[in-house]
Amino acid sequence: MIDRIVSTGIDEGPDPVVTEQEQELENTLRPKDFANYIGQDRLKQNLQLAIEAAKKRGEPLDHVLLYGPPGLGKTTMASVIAHEMGAQIRITSGPAIERAGDLASLLTNLQDGDILFIDEIHRLHRTVEEVLYSAMEDFKLDIMIGKGPSARSLRLDLPKFTIIGATTRTGALSAPLRDRFGMIHRLEFYNHDQIGQIIERAADILGVKIHQEAAGELAKRSRLTPRIANRLLKRVRDYADVNGDGIIDSVISRQALALLDIDDLGLDPADRIMLMAIIDNYKGGPVGVETIAALTAEERTTIEDFIEPYLMQIGLIERTPRGRKVTPKAYSHLKRTPVAEA
Repeated sequence: MIDRIVSTGIDEGPDPVVTEQEQELENTLRPKDFANYIGQDRLKQNLQLAIEAAKKRGEPLDHVLLYGPPGLGKTTMASVIAHEMGAQIRITSGPAIERAGDLASLLTNLQDGDILFIDEIHRLHRTVEEVLYSAMEDFKLDIMIGKGPSARSLRLDLPKFTIIGATTRTGALSAPLRDRFGMIHRLEFYNHDQIGQIIERAADILGVKIHQEAAGELAKRSRLTPRIANRLLKRVRDYADVNGDGIIDSVISRQALALLDIDDLGLDPADRIMLMAIIDNYKGGPVGVETIAALTAEERTTIEDFIEPYLMQIGLIERTPRGRKVTPKAYSHLKRTPVAEA
């Protein structure tokens, strides 16, 4: 069992600010072990093998890097790993560690076998990252004492700990940092059946009765992402409580999702604005991402990290050497007629 979870930073991925009560509710929806973690079967098999081997040898788990789009369960997987290892986990984020001294404080307070989870690890400051190299590789901490001619270097021994890093942008990681992770795994998008199981499990935890057809309807519109599935379930639950008897059936789910302006493929207004901007202004593309950002008034990182991956996953846009291009499937979904090229 995990004795305690110490949070020293933000949760996984950029997300709206939530109240303490909502955060506690979110934590209850997170699975605690591999048996209750739905999906990511290959990742679970690899991690279970590594965990069993580490426990058999009495050693800490090798450092793990988890990457993939937001909301797929990187923070949850880190907590599951800690639970399976019987280790304590401390949670922080790259932006929260501003100075090397902040990192030194975290590392020196760890105990043998502890896990340090660093979310958005690609946003670590370079000076902090350089201190982390020797800590990860040799479990040594090099610090400077004093300034000027009297300054001297001091090397401290650290406990044998495990770092689990999470990032939505693995390409932004420096090669020296990436190479110090013994296991690098990508979290994949889920399928509709898995999302349906996640919704039914969450509904059971929340004490909400949901029909199987309604769970399937929510699963289709959840962008293959557990975080979004849980968020939609809570909003549909609100609608059912106010406009029904609290039971989520297919009629209630469709009405609630229509109110949220989420269509049959799970597209929200931001997705449709991006697709329509490419169609109306550039005849379906190709067009560069900077131009799309200017047209839609969205940040480039928002487009690349949040909007684009799902649209590519379901085949509505494609990347070409000249930029992004809308596919015939997108024209069909938006009920638009492709413009013939001149």
